[in-house]
Amino acid sequence: MSSKNTITIDGVEYVRADSVTNYEPPEGTRHVVVIDRGWIFAGDVTEENGRIILKRPVNVVRWSGVGFDGMLANPESDKVALKPIANPVNLPAGAEVYRVPVADDWGL
Repeated sequence: MSSKNTITIDGVEYVRADSVTNYEPPEGTRHVVVIDRGWIFAGDVTEENGRIILKRPVNVVRWSGVGFDGMLANPESDKVALKPIANPVNLPAGAEVYRVPVADDWGL
């Protein structure tokens, strides 16, 4: 069903660009970082000498049936498993696939 701000063409619904609100990322340094080989961590990110350092890190062990965006939206879900890591995680910057800013208390 199309609304005033959408149009459906060949069964695909499109949204008017001016009806989408601008995304404002959370302030702070905490990010979920996806690195090569499928590893996912969250932590307070700093970069130095070609390295990514994550303080207060957690490892995203699994997210089942909620998708990546569901895991980002609700890390406390029973479908998401996070494992705290006692020491900072130090990664080569070249291993990063992408990062997503999250709230300062994400996963803690």
